[in-house]
Amino acid sequence: MARKALIAKQKRRERLVEQYAKKRAELKANGDYEGLQKLPRNSSPSRLNNRCNVTGRVRGYYRKFGMSRLVFREMALQGKIPGVIKSSW
Repeated sequence: MARKALIAKQKRRERLVEQYAKKRAELKANGDYEGLQKLPRNSSPSRLNNRCNVTGRVRGYYRKFGMSRLVFREMALQGKIPGVIKSSW
């Protein structure tokens, strides 16, 4: 599991991105790049990471399910993800 501080930092970034989205769009439309630079760095959407909703892991993230490959495998084997079955051939 990821450190709690990293998960909290990600949530703060998500709040900032949401808070400044409208202002950022206006500044981009006007071409005011100096104004964009004055906004907080963490308000940029490119600074967000995809994190597992369960463990906070960044690597091995499945966007469709919102979780890492490790958690996905465990939940799929337990039958907690609808429509996912273990393949056999």
